[in-house]
Formats: sequence, structure tokens, C-alpha cells
Amino acid sequence: MLDSVLGRLARQHDPNVLVGFDTADDAGVYLVAPDLALVQTVDFFTPIVDDPFTFGQIAATNALSDVYAMGGTPVSALAMVCFPEKADPSILEQILSGGLSKMVEAACTVIGGHSIRDPEIKFGYAVTGTINPGRVLTNGGAKPGDALVFTKALGTGVISTAIKRGVAEPAWIEAATASMTTLNRAACAAALRHDAHAMTDVTGFGLMGHAREMALASGVSLTFFAKKIVALPGALEAIAQKLIPGGLNANRDFVECMVTFGDSVTDAIRTLVFDPQTAGGLLISAPASDAEALVTDLHQSGVPSAAIIGEVTASDKPQLRVE
Repeated sequence: MLDSVLGRLARQHDPNVLVGFDTADDAGVYLVAPDLALVQTVDFFTPIVDDPFTFGQIAATNALSDVYAMGGTPVSALAMVCFPEKADPSILEQILSGGLSKMVEAACTVIGGHSIRDPEIKFGYAVTGTINPGRVLTNGGAKPGDALVFTKALGTGVISTAIKRGVAEPAWIEAATASMTTLNRAACAAALRHDAHAMTDVTGFGLMGHAREMALASGVSLTFFAKKIVALPGALEAIAQKLIPGGLNANRDFVECMVTFGDSVTDAIRTLVFDPQTAGGLLISAPASDAEALVTDLHQSGVPSAAIIGEVTASDKPQLRVE
């Protein structure tokens, strides 16, 4: 729905807008000086885990991710809070404390925010970062011959559904929480060190949804290697138990027309690639000659799930393949 609405809006013509919403990129980029641009993004959502402090951490990690996905450095943030009038204030304090802990880790200063009364808790941030205008990593720079590197395991959506239904095993929760509270800062730095051509973070639209945006923006096709895609512990088991979030089905309905699957790709992987992620990993399009070195750098930088999961080819139909 959002895709169709944005497509009908009138475009503002400002030469200082380096990245707007035309290509569904992760954040906006606005030029303020010849050697300086601002990266701006906003993200908030309802709780996906039971612990308030952890929820705050996840919300902050997720909001910061869009700045890292552009190759930027977060510098300031504004909190956004929706909270029930009669709820325990200590819950709100824990949420804010969790978010602040991640903002401190990212060296991003919370300078204010806005709150409203709402029957349903929602929390997140508007984040502003800085970036060199000559080194912006958009989703539109992928080139045929590039390798596709992904930095986290998939499955936070189905595991969050398992948590909500009270059937998630402790090991599943622990692994998913660790993933959702890990900043993409180190992954971003590694991508910049290895001269990546394009980058995006995989969040609510799932791997295929964000791959679609990269393929369309870059004018290329993307092929993914099913056996190289890493799943979080419990993700495939959750899929087998039909613990499917509504967002996964929405992603599949929207993107599946652009995707073909090889005969050997399992039903579980065919589902997992549409799973909506929270604070997901970075999908990096990098020169194939440097991809192995990039993965090694990522592993040494504390990004253990990083792997080469695909390749970029010349534009063709279908634009997305999972083999």
C-alpha cells in the first residue's frame, strides 16, 4: 500500500537531496556542505519481546541500522513513545533505558523526543547521522559480477511469532535477541573498507523485499544460493510449526511475482526469504574479487554470520532467483 501511495506523490525538486524516497532506500541523505551530508531516518514499532529493557534495545538497534545501511555515522536521535495512560511508569523507564544503552554504544546522543497516550505501546527513534556525500552507499549501486554478502542470520519474524504464542524455546529467544540487539556498525565499517558498491539493511520487507528494491534501483538481477543462507536457531522449526507472521505473507504476496526458485530449494527456505526482519543484517553488493576478504574482515570484526549468499547478474527476467 505504501509503495503505491508514494508513487503518486508529487516530487519536490531540491538539488541538495542526494537520496530521497524515489528508490525506497533506507534513509534520506541531504547535502549541507560540499564535504558533509546528513542521513535521516525514523522507525518505531510495538513490542516483539516480553522484557521492556530488551525491547528498547531492539528498537534502538533497528532505528540506527538505516544510517549504517547508507554508510553513515549516527550522531543524534529523538525518541518517539506511545504509552498507555494507566500503565506502570517503570515499564516505560525500562524501555527508555534499553534504548539509551544502545544509543550510548553507538555514540549517538538522544537530544529529545515526543510522547503520546496510546492503548498500545510503541517505541522507536528518529535518527540523524553524518556522511561523506562522495561515499553514500545506496541500494542502487549493485553491478553485474558483484557478490552478495549478508551479515546476519534470518528468522527474527517467525521466532517473534513463536514468542508471542508462548512456544519459543529459550535457545531460539536468546539467539534472536542477540541478533536484534547487535548494531550494524562493525558491518558498515567493513563494507566501507572494502569499497562496497551498494548496501541495504534487511528489515520488514524480508530478504526478497529488500533484494527487489536493490535490483530495481540498480537495474540488475540477483541470484541467491539457498544453501548459503543462514537461519537463526529455531527459525526453520518455527516455519515447520506454521508460526508465520502476517508480514511474511504480505511480503510474499507483494514480491513473489519477481522470484523464481530452483527445484532443490526447500519449502522452509522458500518461506524464510520472505520473513520480515527486525534489526536485520546488511545486504552488501561488493566486487567479487574482494568478497572473501570482506567476509573474513566481517568475521574478525565480530560479525560471525556473515557469508556470501549470492551474486549480481545483468538485468533479466525474473529479477530475483533462489537456487
